[in-house]
Amino acid sequence: MTKATVSLQAINDVKDFVNIVMKYDFDIDLVSGRYAVDAKSIMGIFSLDLSKPIELNAHTDDADKFMNDIAKYIVK
Repeated sequence: MTKATVSLQAINDVKDFVNIVMKYDFDIDLVSGRYAVDAKSIMGIFSLDLSKPIELNAHTDDADKFMNDIAKYIVK
């Protein structure tokens, strides 16, 4: 599993992020506090507190291309 912290501040960020995530066939979760949602679900993402960074869990060991695609949302 590959982990990262992402920040999705605007509605367009969420839409773009979901479009990127949908290209991958492995499971990707977003975790905020005690809530975990499917990163491919726009409604799920909007149920999270987007004012804070969100933990991302990609269930794959080969996430290099994926992490590169979402680089602009990753919090350093």
